[in-house]
Amino acid sequence: MTAPTTTAPNDEEQDPEGPAPDPAASGDPFDRDALPTPPGATAALLRSLLAPLKARTVLTCVLLLLQQAAVQVGPLLVAYAIDRAVPAFRRGDHGPLTAVAVGYLLSAAASGVLQYAFTIASARVNQDVLLDLRGRIFRHAQALSVDFHERYTSGRLISRSTTDVESLRELLSEGLQELVTVILSFVYISAMLLWLDVGLGAVAVASLVPLYGLVRLYRRRAGRVFRRRSTAIAAVIVKFAETMNGIRPVRAFRREEANDADFRVLNRRHERTNGDALLEMARYVTGSRLVANTAVAGIVLWGAYRVAEGSLALGVLAAAVLYLRRLYDPIDRLGMFLNSYQSAAASLEKIAGLLAQTPSVPEPVHPAELPPLKGDRPGREVVFEEVRFAYRTGGEVLPRFSLTLPAGQTVAVVGATGAGKSTLAKLLARFYDPTDGRVLLDGVDLRDLALPDLRRGVVMVTQEAFLFSGTVAENIAIGRPDATREEMEQAAKAIGAHDFIAALPEGYDTDVRKRGGRISAGQRQLVAFARALLADPAVLILDEATSSLDVPGERAVQRAMETVLRGRTAVVIAHRLSTVEIADRVLVMEGGRIVEDGSPAELIAGTGRFADLHRAWRDSLA
Repeated sequence: MTAPTTTAPNDEEQDPEGPAPDPAASGDPFDRDALPTPPGATAALLRSLLAPLKARTVLTCVLLLLQQAAVQVGPLLVAYAIDRAVPAFRRGDHGPLTAVAVGYLLSAAASGVLQYAFTIASARVNQDVLLDLRGRIFRHAQALSVDFHERYTSGRLISRSTTDVESLRELLSEGLQELVTVILSFVYISAMLLWLDVGLGAVAVASLVPLYGLVRLYRRRAGRVFRRRSTAIAAVIVKFAETMNGIRPVRAFRREEANDADFRVLNRRHERTNGDALLEMARYVTGSRLVANTAVAGIVLWGAYRVAEGSLALGVLAAAVLYLRRLYDPIDRLGMFLNSYQSAAASLEKIAGLLAQTPSVPEPVHPAELPPLKGDRPGREVVFEEVRFAYRTGGEVLPRFSLTLPAGQTVAVVGATGAGKSTLAKLLARFYDPTDGRVLLDGVDLRDLALPDLRRGVVMVTQEAFLFSGTVAENIAIGRPDATREEMEQAAKAIGAHDFIAALPEGYDTDVRKRGGRISAGQRQLVAFARALLADPAVLILDEATSSLDVPGERAVQRAMETVLRGRTAVVIAHRLSTVEIADRVLVMEGGRIVEDGSPAELIAGTGRFADLHRAWRDSLA
């Protein structure tokens, strides 16, 4: 059952991933927990988001295509008016000029109507994409294993679903329209200029070559900046969330000034990355305007010379100048698109990296069923068969061991912090999977059980006693949503929580508020006990679950637990040896291995580690 002693890290503080990666090694000084993004994952994510909306996306593009066609008619009408309609008007023929005016009004009206239709259609597509993406992030984050959440902070998850999704929203709602508008303008205007005059059109098209070079340079430089900016804002959010969640110890240990100093550093980093992004944008705009203005000046001078010598009509030159302004004016808008694109690309890359993570505790492909319970006992047999657990980085926590917990037995696990107690409990709850060996429940490997069946059969009550916003009744019923109010009250009475719940302002309908802040830590623990008992599990794990209770409260819970745990398989992890009194059996862990195993009376009467702990505990009560 034992192996050579291995000094294990503190399993209550570490996670199965091992130490966090060095931020310097990843090349990102801001993100200590950067997730790798598989090649092609970002593009695949975007395709999967747009695939269900293909028809509406095509309709949106058609509307924008028609809108741009209506917009680009204007300069042609101006050219026709100068060269044909005005001379005809001087001769007394009002028809051509009237036709130009009507055509201009119709093109403006069509452009407005089409723009309205495009805005509505694109907004619906954008909202559906963002709704889908937020839902994916939320569902995937819930599906990922506990070890992932122990190393990847909630602040970063919040950043992925807020700041990064917002960057994508800006791209979809504004940036894509700018891009398509610029591309269509280039195509339409280049074609019109070449049709009006091949020479002018050729010079205009040639001027796009240096602009293309500027765009490529900007994309390359800005991409790096926006990846740093996305990480920097995530670090700000993480620090803010961490401080607010821990506001009590912050105030208790006067950490306000130190936290403020840390936050200023992170905020300045974010400010610098924003400044870098603005600097890259300024360089691009300056270069593009220099190219555009030079090209326009050259073409106007050359066109004026040709008009003077009679080889070019004045109306054609006027139309060409209007088209040139329309050709180069979108250059700044293209910069804004690239700005949004680089920001969204960096954000989408991080989201794709998150969604590419797979649970380390996956659902079985072909789930097995648990055998029926034997006799009247609600408990099931638990077997650790040649189990070993180590971090993925190689640090061993539990050397290879085997252990059998008979059905209906209450087992207490004691030992110093870092001895491996919590890891043992998490393996039984299948928050982790063993590196080697199997954990069996009535002969069925936990990895072969569907997670919903496993969670119904094995329930863990932890030290935190986390409560969700909502009523006391809603929190008790989490393990069994279909439970009646009478069943909830029976569970609360069995655990000794009914009296304090009934004394609350609205009784069981009292809102406990955020994290159960309306009631005390001990009361939250009692509600968590009632929740676990109502779920009626075959195996109940108590991971230092009485640590928040005072001595009278602990005694009351122990008396209730003696009745509740009878016949049920239970694993009780505790630093307080008073909790051990209800156990049938005690396991003493040290250095990741079991060093003593026996009944409380046997171990107390011996000369081992537990006897020393029990003697020291008794002396402390004297």
